[in-house]
Amino acid sequence: MKLLDTVALKHALPEQSLPEGLVGVLVEEWEPGVFEVEFADLDGRAYARAALKESDLLLLHHSIDQQRRAA
Repeated sequence: MKLLDTVALKHALPEQSLPEGLVGVLVEEWEPGVFEVEFADLDGRAYARAALKESDLLLLHHSIDQQRRAA
């Protein structure tokens, strides 16, 4: 995973009221495998940020070609 990748939560974060499957963007890498993820509404207004391990995230792909390049 790299900065600006689109990801989804593999599990809910109830302490932050963030449900499983919520989509966000990687905006900072704090250390290898730990990213700050920003969650925003459809108008681009951020409403939450969370520092999460790569293992807690699912990398999303917008096309088959993009998925092949990531592999």
